[in-house]
Amino acid sequence: MKPVLVLLVSTAWTLTGAQYYYQGLMDYLENRLLAIEDRMQFWHEQSIRFHTEMRDFKKLTAEAMDGLKNEHSLLQKDIERTVVQVDQVEREMDYVETRTSPRACASKADKVVEQGAWGLEENRGEEEEEDWEELYSRVSDCVEIISSIRSVKILKRVGSPKGMWTRDPRSSRVYVFNGTSGDSVSQFNSVRDFSGSVGLASSRQIRLPSEWSGPGSAVYNGYLYYIQHEADMDLQVVKYDLLSASVTDIAMFPVESHAAVYTLNPEIVVDLAADDEGLWLLYAAGDSEPNINLAKMDPATLDIEEIWDTRCPRDNAEAAFVVCGTVYVVYNTSPASRSRIQCVFDVNDMVINAEAPLLYFPRRYGSHASLKYNPEEKQLYGWDDGYQIIYRLTMKRKLLV
Repeated sequence: MKPVLVLLVSTAWTLTGAQYYYQGLMDYLENRLLAIEDRMQFWHEQSIRFHTEMRDFKKLTAEAMDGLKNEHSLLQKDIERTVVQVDQVEREMDYVETRTSPRACASKADKVVEQGAWGLEENRGEEEEEDWEELYSRVSDCVEIISSIRSVKILKRVGSPKGMWTRDPRSSRVYVFNGTSGDSVSQFNSVRDFSGSVGLASSRQIRLPSEWSGPGSAVYNGYLYYIQHEADMDLQVVKYDLLSASVTDIAMFPVESHAAVYTLNPEIVVDLAADDEGLWLLYAAGDSEPNINLAKMDPATLDIEEIWDTRCPRDNAEAAFVVCGTVYVVYNTSPASRSRIQCVFDVNDMVINAEAPLLYFPRRYGSHASLKYNPEEKQLYGWDDGYQIIYRLTMKRKLLV
């Protein structure tokens, strides 16, 4: 009987313990579920708040975007009106420039020549008369200055953003220097052939014995003159005969440093120019030299005949050319704007910079990589951001004051 009683007591105790265990487990699970429900309620409230805030933010953003669109539309209209006004101002400036006669000055000898007063100088000594005659002969060979840019013709766009093209004054052939260096030149029979060509593939390629450096070469009387620029060596001016396809002469052009002659076109260390008077070189004497220097070169022997300080600054200069012994320096800004002739230097002292014409080029694409003058046609061959442009010039005699 006792074992049965013990078994019953043990079983009751076990059932009571299990009941407490399961009750505790149920209480724990219930508490966890309540905690999860509280968290879910909190997350729900947070979600509703975030949704409300997002809706308000989207509403504010939409209102701000509508306001920005309206302001953008107004700003766009203002810009369009400004562009129209700028174009109108530029046209008016071009008109005023074509109607305004440029002034220049000359020496006393020229005044006497203009007034026909040579006959009144009978009492002058023989030596003084010879000096006056020499002066008159020196300045009378070419007495033209640029009056205005008569017209602009955008021929085509081919090649790199920087380059050079020109025409030999004694022939109809056109020569294209694509890029800032190379060992070949493209030749076309005429401007019309070049205009009608598709790229440079249809041209005759002239392979040079050495590389040309910078878009500052020149073609003059059947010869190609280009700069050979090698590191740690003096600059060399190479004369290449286009007819015989051979180098006929090389001249060393020593300078203190290989400084760029134009700060806006650092690839050009020496710029060659040809005009009615012959061959010229534009260069910088050194990095610290602020002005552009000019040298007169004998095209036959490549000898330097004379050197001048033009007093035209290199800073913000993009190109230059020579017409009738007068240097015209073209300036711009680093963010390309409207090119303008702002400095003029005459080797015969017939034109002073303060009274020389201030000419503006019509606003086009960027800035000029090169400008080459053709004395026979009285026009410039320009390279502007890969566009080949022809500027026809109006000339007039240098005024005497």
